[in-house]
Amino acid sequence: MKYRQFGGHDVRVSEIGFGAWAIGGSWGPQSEQDSVTALNRALDLGVNFIDTAAGYGNGKSERIIGKVLTGRVADHVFVATKTPPTAGTWPPSPYDIADERYPEAYLRQNVEERLECLGVPKLDLLQLHTWTRAWNRNPKPFESLRKLQQEGKIGLIGVSTPEHDQNCVIDLMRDGWIDAVQVIYNIFEQEPAAELLDVAGETGTGIIVRVVFDEGVLTGKFTEKTEFAEDDFRRGYFAGDRLARAVQHAGAVRKDLEGTGYSMAEAALKFALAHPAVSTVIPGMRSQAQADANCTISDLPDLSPELLMTLQKHNWRRAFWYGGK
Repeated sequence: MKYRQFGGHDVRVSEIGFGAWAIGGSWGPQSEQDSVTALNRALDLGVNFIDTAAGYGNGKSERIIGKVLTGRVADHVFVATKTPPTAGTWPPSPYDIADERYPEAYLRQNVEERLECLGVPKLDLLQLHTWTRAWNRNPKPFESLRKLQQEGKIGLIGVSTPEHDQNCVIDLMRDGWIDAVQVIYNIFEQEPAAELLDVAGETGTGIIVRVVFDEGVLTGKFTEKTEFAEDDFRRGYFAGDRLARAVQHAGAVRKDLEGTGYSMAEAALKFALAHPAVSTVIPGMRSQAQADANCTISDLPDLSPELLMTLQKHNWRRAFWYGGK
């Protein structure tokens, strides 16, 4: 496992982190024992960065992580979690008021809940679990979080970007409000490379890459007939003709990888890691086999400049596609 500096902060994190959404639920059937086994295996293979959230099973993911780490007291593991906004539109509307979606009293209460679920006295990184650029001129929630930081409840502060407007955090980065950004960046979604990643490098902002496999299709394991369980969020994500279109685009990627020696999953992770501003990539790991497959990719050779340019051509400008084509 290789390690990278987390932005400009005094933290070194594994290139491959542990994405812990699936162990909290919403990805189909998942036993807690499989979750514990997967997490322990990832840690054994050198992972020292875990990403979770309050919304991943209403604290279930955090509690599993807390239990596992309690039994591995000698390990130095950096855990990032997230606080969602109060009930309302997701992502927030431009007309929403920051103090109503992230009021200080609510943030304080939620931070205490995160600490309790993880079983720790201080959060390594707390991310706001979505944002709107409408709040950039008066980002009061970060004033509240800085207070909690000064009180020793929080280490670093970040934002997990809204899918449809990831660039909304660029002003926050330049103005010094946030220490880290979690962003969607993959072979299909390359918009962060236009500006956001470069700004992260300039400002020392840690970058956590999520959705590196585009919810699984970039592993090459889906077909147009793939079916998802009732409780798997991908049943909606790939609804209608979206799965067929995604599989078609993935097929074009597979064709370009023929003879390169890289599988689709390997190329997907290496593509995200090719940008120097990226600190860590957090694929989901639901089993020991997935932990083995993902963690060992760090030690593979980097993509050649020629292959990287080939994969850049697969940038898919589909924008915010959940509600339609």
